[in-house]
Amino acid sequence: MATRPKNSEADTLELYRVALENAETQSEIATVMAELGYDSAKITEGKTLLTETRSAYDFNKTEDDESSAASAAFSDKKAELEKVFKLQRKKAKVIFRNDSLTADKLAISGEMPRTYIKWLEAAKKFYSVATTDTAIQTKLARLAITADSLTAANTLITELEAARAEYLKEVGESQDATKAKDAAFAKMDDWMSEFYAVARIGLEDNPQLLEALGKVVR
Repeated sequence: MATRPKNSEADTLELYRVALENAETQSEIATVMAELGYDSAKITEGKTLLTETRSAYDFNKTEDDESSAASAAFSDKKAELEKVFKLQRKKAKVIFRNDSLTADKLAISGEMPRTYIKWLEAAKKFYSVATTDTAIQTKLARLAITADSLTAANTLITELEAARAEYLKEVGESQDATKAKDAAFAKMDDWMSEFYAVARIGLEDNPQLLEALGKVVR
């Protein structure tokens, strides 16, 4: 298996690009490499692989960026709902501190759930009940929890679920793009490994030409 040069992927792509370009355009290198099977057609094969690898790399970067943006959007929406729910839940606990039946109905008995799913289910229960029970709304209004604010928070839940679905979708796409990029690099690395092995043989007596291919000769 070929070993990737200890560079970043972007550095590696540039190293390979320069090596193939010089192997084709530097006459002395081109002559030696052609004699060892790396003629114009063979170099074109390498360039085609490089184009495919570059495309996979760029696509992976795009998917990573989209995943990061979706993660930020999800986090922002979650923080927005957390702020509203935390305050309104505290107010509701005060209002219904002596009404355990309603407190249970609103799912506000006990501590706030910590895990995301349980927390979201608590919020959904609270707002689904509060937005449909006018008697509860009347009592909540005592501490400035309006019907409109309850509806707005309920809408936030829908938006949060959509944001999380989009985030998970983008994560999956990013992971797929990473696999495709890694596979492309593995194929490119293997091709270039043989290319460099042949170049070392052909240019053994011309180390300065080997350096034109990105290989430092000590």
